[in-house]
Amino acid sequence: MTRTNPQTSRVQVYLNDPKIVSGLNREARAGRMPLSQAAGRAIARGLQKSPQADPEDRLLQLERSLRDHMRSTARDMQIVQELLIEVARAFFLRLPDAVVDQDPTVQAAVDRRIERLLDATAARIVAGRTATGTAAGEPRSFDPSA
Repeated sequence: MTRTNPQTSRVQVYLNDPKIVSGLNREARAGRMPLSQAAGRAIARGLQKSPQADPEDRLLQLERSLRDHMRSTARDMQIVQELLIEVARAFFLRLPDAVVDQDPTVQAAVDRRIERLLDATAARIVAGRTATGTAAGEPRSFDPSA
């Protein structure tokens, strides 16, 4: 029985970019293969229509860190919103506490005022306006850089 070897070609490539050389060396070490095989795999991946992500890929790392940052920012914003509601609640109940503050009618009025405050703020955000009525990117008359 005769064995048939796949057709192999010998190619000589000169690399001048140290990042490419270090990346190929890293891939060769990780895969426990010669540098030439690592280069061949890298070329094959580059010729594929949808190359697989390299675990050392900087864009993939950036995407992961951005996703983590978005999660922590969302959590922080939820905390800030809850604190703001509590401050508004204390403000509308008129500190210091009074007996009338425990009245269900007063509580309902406070909750309604908070809802109106939140609705007005959301409407300004959607409209792209700040509390003063100017667009967020517009210069103001008191701007020291103007």
